[in-house]
Amino acid sequence: MNLRQEYMWRAIELARRGEGHTRPNPPVGAVIVRGGRIIGEGWHKRCGGDHAEVAAIKDAARRGEKVRGATMYVTLEPCSKPGRVGACTDAIAAAGIGCVAFAVRDPNPKNRGRAKRVLARAGIECVMPSHANTAKGEWNCCGGMESALEEARLLIAPFAKHVTTGLPYVTVKLAMSLDGKICDNWGDAKWVSSARSRKTVGWERTRVDAIMVGAETVRRDNPSLLSHSKRNDDLIRVIVSKSGKVPRDAQIFTDGAPNKTLVFRDAREALEELGRMGAMHVLCEGGLKLATSLADAGLVDAWIAVTSPIVIGSRHIADALRFKIRPGSCGFLFDGDRIGGYVL
Repeated sequence: MNLRQEYMWRAIELARRGEGHTRPNPPVGAVIVRGGRIIGEGWHKRCGGDHAEVAAIKDAARRGEKVRGATMYVTLEPCSKPGRVGACTDAIAAAGIGCVAFAVRDPNPKNRGRAKRVLARAGIECVMPSHANTAKGEWNCCGGMESALEEARLLIAPFAKHVTTGLPYVTVKLAMSLDGKICDNWGDAKWVSSARSRKTVGWERTRVDAIMVGAETVRRDNPSLLSHSKRNDDLIRVIVSKSGKVPRDAQIFTDGAPNKTLVFRDAREALEELGRMGAMHVLCEGGLKLATSLADAGLVDAWIAVTSPIVIGSRHIADALRFKIRPGSCGFLFDGDRIGGYVL
């Protein structure tokens, strides 16, 4: 089977469109290829709607394309048991797809590994990783596919944690000065980072299920916690306050947005409840005490660290020493497996 990485990258690109909207299901993308041409594509838009595989088959039908004998690329192992909707393996078999190539085995133990057996009984070839947590195995013959498979694994990392532990995947974002400060001595943090980096990192809000901050951040900064890059009405806003006292006239309660705002006294309690609600990915944006408490409890899965070329020292943040940087200089994203840059 001559598989090509650009089709898997396209499936990943499609899957990204569903991030932040599919809970408790994972974001998944699929493309159908025949004769070196994409004839159908789809992604899972929200729970209860068509899964990516079915959406791609329907898209091909709308285009007037025949899928019998074609190859389907999908970011995650197709589901093989009916849930809110029918099993994807049944839809694939009914459509007559000739080969299914998926990037990551389903981390859900109820489904993992079943798709290949089900599809094989229908006479459908299936190409998949040989191990649940590797981008190798049967894909090795495809040359250059490894990076796409790794990206697909990272794509469903929040779902993998949620389905195996019941807790959401937690990303903590911190912006700090060169001398390691996230605010000045008066608690002012506007703005340690630049508008450009805030816009770039703010894109993360479109990809998560919940934004979490401490009560002091609400009192001091009065944030909206909404996504500025792209509207996401599915976003849950979360405040952690030991006292439970949060100003009810804060923007987060009065901006008229449909997004839910929840208040918890404890971070772990918040994560457990969010997990029960189906939230898979939580972005913690402030403050330092909350980030530290999450880290001390072993609840942080990824860090986004933006380092700004300023020295605050004992000054007000408005008077901080600012240094010029060459174009393209950047901060870093750490998640234990990869490092990515964010322009300052």
